[in-house]
Amino acid sequence: MPTPITSDDVVRLVKEEDAQVVDVLPPREYEEEHLAGAISIPAKRLDSDSVAQLRRDRPVIVYCHDYL
Repeated sequence: MPTPITSDDVVRLVKEEDAQVVDVLPPREYEEEHLAGAISIPAKRLDSDSVAQLRRDRPVIVYCHDYL
């Protein structure tokens, strides 16, 4: 179940638990700007095959920068 977290939570999870950050922006937007170390899995391609690269023993943070 998704849980909203703060930017401080992201920093802590990456540092302390080696969390995986997944950016779901389209490829072009990902190339223009993304968080350092983020894995690109565009939202339109988010399925069981695309997330197979993620490790199940580490937290996953899904991120999408929204300008709204």
